[in-house]
Amino acid sequence: MNARKSALSNISNAVRNYVEKNAPYNVDTEFGCDTFGLKALEQRLSKPIYTKLLETIDEGAPLDQRVADDVAHGMKRWAMERGATHYTHWFFPLTGASAEKHDSFIEPDSHGGAISRFSGKNLIIGEPDASSFPSGGLRSTFEARGYTAWDPTSPAFIKRAGGVATLCIPTVFCSYTGEVLDKKTPLLRSIQVLGVQAKRLVKCFGIDKDHVIPRVTLGAEQEYFLVDKSLYIQRPDLMQTGRTLFGAPPEKHQQLEDHYFGSIKPRVLSFMDDVDRELWRMGIPAKTRHNEVAPAQFEIAPVFEELNLANDHNMLIMETLRVVADRHGLVCLMHEKPFDGVNGSGKHNNWSISVDNINLLNPGSNPHENAIFLTTLCAIIRAVDLHADLLRATTASAGNDHRLGANEAPPAIISIFLGEQLTDIIEQIEKGGAKSSKNGKILKIGVDALPSLPCDVTDRNRTSPFAFTGNKFEFRAVGSSQSCSSPNVILNTIVAESFDEIATALEKLPKEKFHDGLQEILKGIIKKHKRIVFNGDGYDGSWVKEAAARGLPNLKTTPEAIKPLMNPDNRKLFAKYGVFSEGEMESRYEVSLEEYEKKIHIEAELTLNMANTIIMPSCIEYFGKLSSALASAKSAGLPANPELKARALELSKKMEKLSKSCSALKSKLRGTPAQKLEAMSKVREVADELELIVDDSCWKLPKYSELLFVY
Repeated sequence: MNARKSALSNISNAVRNYVEKNAPYNVDTEFGCDTFGLKALEQRLSKPIYTKLLETIDEGAPLDQRVADDVAHGMKRWAMERGATHYTHWFFPLTGASAEKHDSFIEPDSHGGAISRFSGKNLIIGEPDASSFPSGGLRSTFEARGYTAWDPTSPAFIKRAGGVATLCIPTVFCSYTGEVLDKKTPLLRSIQVLGVQAKRLVKCFGIDKDHVIPRVTLGAEQEYFLVDKSLYIQRPDLMQTGRTLFGAPPEKHQQLEDHYFGSIKPRVLSFMDDVDRELWRMGIPAKTRHNEVAPAQFEIAPVFEELNLANDHNMLIMETLRVVADRHGLVCLMHEKPFDGVNGSGKHNNWSISVDNINLLNPGSNPHENAIFLTTLCAIIRAVDLHADLLRATTASAGNDHRLGANEAPPAIISIFLGEQLTDIIEQIEKGGAKSSKNGKILKIGVDALPSLPCDVTDRNRTSPFAFTGNKFEFRAVGSSQSCSSPNVILNTIVAESFDEIATALEKLPKEKFHDGLQEILKGIIKKHKRIVFNGDGYDGSWVKEAAARGLPNLKTTPEAIKPLMNPDNRKLFAKYGVFSEGEMESRYEVSLEEYEKKIHIEAELTLNMANTIIMPSCIEYFGKLSSALASAKSAGLPANPELKARALELSKKMEKLSKSCSALKSKLRGTPAQKLEAMSKVREVADELELIVDDSCWKLPKYSELLFVY
């Protein structure tokens, strides 16, 4: 047997003994036990210190050095009790992944011994090398100094891997000259900016207390694939790029729609259970798990949390999925499109904002009478219409280019779905004022024993990239491997700009003219920006033409999509609100473009390598078998089998075609990404045809029918 066949045999013959977890899971004692959260802080800090720290966490008050010293001492003792000997500043450079440098608590004393020490300074600041991370020109190779700084709004936690416990301290990351080199700092800035403008807006409606606390929340649904590790390691494309560069579609994949919400296989369920328990220990409220649409595709979703914390937790969810999968002999794939022809994976970004515990996106029972909700809704309509290009830019990547616009993902055209009720209300406002709201109906199933079901006032639209879903907006275009940071930085900032614009106009209105003035403001916004609202089928080809007629951008590829980051007006917008300097904005463009070009080049070189060293030898081996059979028949004096000759001839022609397509790809390796992608697709086309005619025993690469179903 070749390696592929041997791996399949081992998988099928493996005896899996799943340990029944009969002991009840005690949420009260287990949840958050590896998180240095408020409960642990309150237990280990004096009341005055704890109160001061809460002021920093909840209200953004400056951090006192004495507070940091006390927190560091308590944090060290807590971490060492849990087996940690090292700590790390955990941060998010522009690679899109997390980064960490471990330091021990051990310091030698003057007597040849050692003591454990962790000071407030160790907690607050670290110094990683800033020149070895992507910076988009903000740092030169010889300029190495960078700083990490403690983010007290996100709790420290214990990360366990390989039997080792490490204290992880969430931090921001900047250069020696102060430029931001990470994804957390802009997110914190944008949350602060949105909070300031939200407080101004609600003050216009009479919500004016001493301590009004805005809160931006996120619920990130994470999709992923699982494949058996023994098959994965035989696919250089999966190992190096996260997606299959070759693979003919199997006869059965997702056509029967039988995988979605189907019964979860024992091996996967055991994996999911371990993931949940790992996440719960770190205080991550993992809530939902299920089979997704494609074979071997799954989803995990947590409960909504404050945006900065939710972003940190999503990064931990992705890491935990990968680590736990390895323990189960599986590999977790986060690429947006690991398999051609079946659904890809996204990360649905469910975003909302509240002030003083009032969800500004909660329409209530009579939305047409809810002035704050309607104002917030119109502000978001304005923001998305004016800055659809920026929202699209945040979803741009080499992987997501393969997903957006396919049948499982929204198109690259950004639009808003409001549904029947809200669309009717904004149409009423445009005509002079909203006087009614459409109500939901009652569903009757037709079985007397079943209760009547209250029906929502509108259906959901899975083809919309930006959909209102009850009390939040769901940005569905974000890719599964992407950080939630960038989409929410943009979303927070553009909504803050709209809040600023509307609040400035409302603040000028006399009290007696507030209602009429508000109506005119909302009416003007709707008239000017209603083109962004689309409740139809985003997959329908007619929408592309209609969107073009409306003047909506359709930025299909990453190089097109990230150009708005260089638009002078966009750069000034983010500089105005202090979210990005113009240089920081330009650096994001440079990093995104460089990453895209490098990934496409790696894929092109790997395509060529696999075609020449794996696929062509498989074809030659099979051609040798055919030739040997024909030669044997001839030497035995038997007539040549016409079908055998035809197959050998077909194989020979396709091998020649593969050789020519490889030569063409080689000539494009110094070309543009678009040229490389086109040449790669031609190599793949003929290689996938060869997969369907080469003897299965000769084919070395695990096939889709195995990767998607053998796990």
